[in-house]
Amino acid sequence: MSKHNKIVVVGGCAGGASTAARIRRLDEFAEITIFEKGPYVSYSNCGIPFYLSGQVASSENLLLMTPENFDQQYNIQAKVNHEVVEIDRKNKTVKVLNHETGESFQESYDYLILAPGARALKPQSIQGVDSDHVFTIKTVPDVRKLADYLSDHDVKDVAVVGAGFIGLEVLDNLHQLGLNLSLIEAADQVLTPIDEDLAQILHRSLYDHGIKLYLGHNVQKIESDAVVLESGASIPAQAVVLALGVAPNSDLASQAGLAISETGHIVTNHHYQTTDPYIYAVGDAIEINDYLTGKPRTLALAGPAQWQARAAADHIYGRTVQNKGVQGSLSIKLLNYNVASTGYNEKFLQAEGIPYDFAYIIPKDRVGLMPGSKNLFFKLLFAKPSGKILGAQAISEGDAVKRVDVVATAIRAGFDLEDLKNLELTYSPHFGTAKDPVNHAALVGLNILNGEFKKVPVTAVRKLVEEGAFIIDAREEDEYELSHLKGAKNIPLSQFRQRLDEIPHDQPVYIHCRSSQRSYNMVRALEQRGYSNVYNIDGSYLGLSEYEYYRDQVTGRKSILTAYNFD
Repeated sequence: MSKHNKIVVVGGCAGGASTAARIRRLDEFAEITIFEKGPYVSYSNCGIPFYLSGQVASSENLLLMTPENFDQQYNIQAKVNHEVVEIDRKNKTVKVLNHETGESFQESYDYLILAPGARALKPQSIQGVDSDHVFTIKTVPDVRKLADYLSDHDVKDVAVVGAGFIGLEVLDNLHQLGLNLSLIEAADQVLTPIDEDLAQILHRSLYDHGIKLYLGHNVQKIESDAVVLESGASIPAQAVVLALGVAPNSDLASQAGLAISETGHIVTNHHYQTTDPYIYAVGDAIEINDYLTGKPRTLALAGPAQWQARAAADHIYGRTVQNKGVQGSLSIKLLNYNVASTGYNEKFLQAEGIPYDFAYIIPKDRVGLMPGSKNLFFKLLFAKPSGKILGAQAISEGDAVKRVDVVATAIRAGFDLEDLKNLELTYSPHFGTAKDPVNHAALVGLNILNGEFKKVPVTAVRKLVEEGAFIIDAREEDEYELSHLKGAKNIPLSQFRQRLDEIPHDQPVYIHCRSSQRSYNMVRALEQRGYSNVYNIDGSYLGLSEYEYYRDQVTGRKSILTAYNFD
């Protein structure tokens, strides 16, 4: 291959800049030019919301590289405010518009890298969506504009529309400014990559922090000082942030006659070549493959964009590339909680018709006697009957992310529950427990998979209470007196062997404790004593308190608990 390849890159953020830098490492003599239509190249998209709260002190700190840095360190020409507006595939040239001068020119290429990214959605169906007090958060100028507006107009009330990762990160940072916040989401929960049962923990946190939640609502119009929902409700807001997702910037590729998917994304092969072998595409604008199903999907994350960039550059230079698809590993800090997920949730598995089950446990994130130990709500999903690991979700005021990262690795390695059970993880009372929550969840999962005990999810308990099911509270008497499930019978684990005559054989028996450990031990003992219809309640009292609380508060329905317990 010639040492004088001419490489043109369209887009100067994560995918484009990384491809250019990788090509330079492979080829010192290539002529590399990046065209970026905005004013900046290589900035931290993911760090943008943190400028609002001051965690990132200056918006200049979001800039990772400048055109001068690219020139001096990499001998790469990065031209900002230059937009590629047309591709001539036959002659292998692009037409470039210089937004500073208004002039256009032609640039030739041997290989063209498309990394145009995606644009924030602003649905024109919403009246007032283009008003001056309505913002999206996608670029450095976007966040500067919002921050300046909040300050200059002495804004008190802000509505965030969209409860995905961007919306929640913006909300979290605005909350630190002491603003009155409302969160509007069309779905019935925040953060849809996690399941509804765990999402209730976040709903409680948002509610308790004074954030007004409007779940299951769509915006009809935006007025000068309010957001009006389709329900007719009017929400005070002198500023509105739209976080409704993104749409791929694929117009240039479409103009060039490259294949575009039904969702509007650029179609590539496993080497990230488009339907033109001399044109590659990476980042938010492309369609990729799902690791589990092999089906096309999209995933607008910086990590995958980095991998794609390296793979595209390597393929240009004849290096072998393996593309196994993506599983979606995500994490976020939201108010007092750390949240992480990887792989597949219940909604996805149900939609795909994949048989599965899950283990839901609430251990401590470190040894309980250590200062600062926190409850860890951890859900591990696995396939039936193989036990193959499919996904995990974790929420904690402590270390949730580490456990999900372990499961993310296990999914890539093709682990099943047996593999995860035997995984040797580090242990110190400061950082974990001797039986790490990951190993613990795998052990519970194996017991479920092997049919060693039966369980009911936290989502089913309200109906059981309302139907008058026989429920045992296996906690001690003092715990029961403080709070309990209405209608539950208190038979502590320490007493049940002496009170077997109080436990019926002729109907289902459901048992809970604080976090399902004592109740599990009682279930196993009763099974050995001839009880064939006993069930452990997932999550037990902690899980039930978290699951029931938010809906109880906002609907005014009668609680199934005498009091909530979150400790």
